[in-house]
Amino acid sequence: MRRGDRLFELIEILRRARGPVPATAIAAELEVCKRTVYRDVAALMAQRVPIRGEAGVGYVLEAGFHMPPLMLTPDEIEAAVLGAQWVQTRGEPDMRRAAASLVAKIEAIAPDDLHSFFAQPVTGVAPVETPPEVLASSDIRAAIRRQKKIRLEYRDDRGTLTDRIVWPVLLGYRDEGRILAAWCELRSGFRYFRTERITQAEILEDRVPKRLAQLRADWERAMAVERERYYGPGAVNAGEPASDRS
Repeated sequence: MRRGDRLFELIEILRRARGPVPATAIAAELEVCKRTVYRDVAALMAQRVPIRGEAGVGYVLEAGFHMPPLMLTPDEIEAAVLGAQWVQTRGEPDMRRAAASLVAKIEAIAPDDLHSFFAQPVTGVAPVETPPEVLASSDIRAAIRRQKKIRLEYRDDRGTLTDRIVWPVLLGYRDEGRILAAWCELRSGFRYFRTERITQAEILEDRVPKRLAQLRADWERAMAVERERYYGPGAVNAGEPASDRS
């Protein structure tokens, strides 16, 4: 665990505790030695984090402390809530749960005078019906992170079925449905696949032979060429081409 992440986790341990937390308990949860805990606490105190310590008792985080990155403005809170609302109405079940959990965590650390921004948000998102999918979006996201190839059977906009092996790059979310950007071995190029048109799919054990960062850079260059082809030189339009062009 990186030191910055460990300091954050240490604060969270003290935040949720109802009383003093001994260094031994903190060390066990963070899987470090007590000497590391002493150094980390000293570093936090040097940064004016209000931690009190008493020998033989433990450490306490004084009430009312909010880490600077979490001191959100009203506009930032409304942006976060609006984004979570969008995911909750258009995302798959695990993303909807994650969005709800995110809002709950932000609300938990927000000052009391801003809680109304969560209870009575001034923004809203209209619900939509998302089409059924054979391949779960959570599996696609996992395949991208793990750099695994995907075998799929795909029905294009003309109704033709083809078997593909693709290298997934990005899962794009739209108001209705999702689009997978991937390198297609069959076409030897980047293609866009509407997930509701995938009729069969399998995550393979074969790894994509390129690092994700390099594959993403290649895809972005290919997108730039596509934008010029569809919209003319110098075009900056975002998104996939008008057709899934499979």
